Amino acid sequence: MLHISGGFSGTRVGVTAGGRSPIRNDNPDAEPVARIRISYWCASGHETIAVFAQLPQAQIPVYWDCIRCGKKASSTQGLADGAGAGDLYKSHLDYVKERRTAEEGEELLSVALAKHRQSS
Repeated sequence: MLHISGGFSGTRVGVTAGGRSPIRNDNPDAEPVARIRISYWCASGHETIAVFAQLPQAQIPVYWDCIRCGKKASSTQGLADGAGAGDLYKSHLDYVKERRTAEEGEELLSVALAKHRQSS
């Protein structure tokens, strides 16, 4: 049973096993939160291991971003190769290009440069 005032024994959900907080709660009634590790594989074959609180299987994400290449990774090895992994990693610039046209970008740049030149 978790003690309300005791917290989770000084650890956060998602911290890897063995990780300790420098501010440790020594409350004898506190219990660590049960965690599970889920492996995800991207189309490039990279394995990413995510740590979750013990959740029902329906709440565990099927896809996760690969920490090495940013591609979509699947919890079922080999699934990321197929149609389920169509979304590739998007950079900040890709998202900006979705919101602004090239003309709007040029206009914003010219305004920013004019302000910069006035302040110099």
